[in-house]
Amino acid sequence: MNAADAADVNAASGAACTPWLGDAAHFLAVGGPVLWLLLGLSVAALSIILFKCWQFATLRPERDDDVRESLLRWRHGRFDEASEPLVAGRPIADVVAAAMRGLRVAGADRALLKEEIERVALGRLNHLRTFLPPLEAIAILSPLLGLLGTVLGMILAFQRMEAAGPQVDPSVLSSGIWRALLTTALGLGVAIPVTAVHGWLERKVERVATRMNDAVTQVFTGFRDPA
Repeated sequence: MNAADAADVNAASGAACTPWLGDAAHFLAVGGPVLWLLLGLSVAALSIILFKCWQFATLRPERDDDVRESLLRWRHGRFDEASEPLVAGRPIADVVAAAMRGLRVAGADRALLKEEIERVALGRLNHLRTFLPPLEAIAILSPLLGLLGTVLGMILAFQRMEAAGPQVDPSVLSSGIWRALLTTALGLGVAIPVTAVHGWLERKVERVATRMNDAVTQVFTGFRDPA
């Protein structure tokens, strides 16, 4: 390919991209501040989702193969080596390790130990729930902001009709309506996937909490005081 051909290809690519950029700029112009706010919320939601996916992929909070091996040793009375398989940093493993250490302390008050274990467990679960409340707020606010933009757009459309007087052009109303509905469409487009991802992450945290409670219960019921 010679220089002239390369220049033609680049010019064609630029010409193909120009309409898309023009349409995007047009939508942002007609959508007004509500559309800009929805775009900001969508960027924030995407950032949170990517962070949570990275966090869950790194911690692997639902993996409990190490916990199962640890509990097997614990039930067989191998208390000194029961915590060896536990992987530090995993929420369930950390709570199980704390419970095992507490029970092995001679004369430990079980009521106080349970409160301490509950505190540790809540800390680990709250860490997994980081940024989930803002994600839920975005899912709730996005369609409401879209509806607000639609109402404001309809008000503007009818104001233009009133200003036009008896010579009303139907295109004025139709133009105002599609501009108003644009924010509703974007609001729903943000809310639907964010709601789905938020529900998926919440279910994962709930499963971790259930497994954590089950594992700690097994630690308490499987301990036999050597004394």
